[in-house]
Amino acid sequence: MELPALVTLVALLEYMFFSYSVGMGRGKYDVPAPAVSGNETWERLYRVQMNTLEQIVVFVPALWLFAWYLSPLYGALIGLGFIVGRPIYYMSYVSEPSKRTVGFLLGFLATTILLLGGIGGVLYKLVS
Repeated sequence: MELPALVTLVALLEYMFFSYSVGMGRGKYDVPAPAVSGNETWERLYRVQMNTLEQIVVFVPALWLFAWYLSPLYGALIGLGFIVGRPIYYMSYVSEPSKRTVGFLLGFLATTILLLGGIGGVLYKLVS
């Protein structure tokens, strides 16, 4: 289960980087706390952080359920889609939000596959 653990840790490190970017951006773009609007670039950084938070809440349990019921190796490999997709999403969303689709889809599809696999694994165990 080390590989799913490693993927989880990298995903959390990515999220911490996005959070750090938002915090540093507050000073750079003059958006004092607790404001959540102001400079357009800062708002994009904030949306990347919040979208990642929204996604990671589903991704982490889906990864672990897939790994537990089906395969730690395949779960980790599929989870890499999320890991790769998030920085692509970050860079594209901050520079041009309309080009964020590829990064979003990589992460979303990986999470969906993990979730469906986890559901399938649980159901299989229930009926077998």
